Parts: sequence; structure tokens; C-alpha cells
Amino acid sequence: MKVKSKADYRKRRHYRLRNKVKGTAERPRMAVYVSNRYIYVQLIDDDAQKTLCSVSSLGENCTVDAAKALGAKAADAAKGMNISQVVFDRGGFTYGARLRALADSAREAGIEF
Repeated sequence: MKVKSKADYRKRRHYRLRNKVKGTAERPRMAVYVSNRYIYVQLIDDDAQKTLCSVSSLGENCTVDAAKALGAKAADAAKGMNISQVVFDRGGFTYGARLRALADSAREAGIEF
């Protein structure tokens, strides 16, 4: 397969990552997707193939501050479901400022990676 775009590179990275990262009911996968405008976070149980909860930054631009707020919101949603540990799935995106802010904010709110 010939790689043609940045999106193809990201998909390849994500496939490699998904071979190693798996979520369970006790420790779900915290999947992150970053679009040009928004950030989306889902807590997924891969054994049951169910999305446990999801939060997004809809209505806010995709900034570091929005990522911090989203990390805290995702942690609150996880705590509401009695989840304290997750597996972080960055979705093939680079662990840059926004993903780092989201992860640090979730850690500060009490979620273990």
C-alpha cells in the first residue's frame, strides 16, 4: 500500500497502536480523536464492543485550554461510572500539546493511565 497523505500515515500508526492497546470493563480504552475543530474522547470496552461514555469539545475551538477542560470532563464521566484506571489510546495522533494537556488534566482529576 502506497502512503499518499498525512491521514494515511495516521491510520497506519493507529493500526499499529490498536494491536497493542485493548480495553476491558475494569480498565477501558480512552480513545481520543482530534479533528481540525474539535476533540472527542470515548471510553470503550473492547471485550463487549461497547462505548461506555463519550465527551467532546463541541462548541469550543480545539485549543490547549479546551483539551484541559475536556480531560477533566472525561475523568468526571469515568468516575461517575466507577472507573479509576484507563488505557490511553491517542489514535495515531502525535502526543503534542493538546493531547498532553488532555492526559495531564485527566490524571490530575484522578484517572490512572
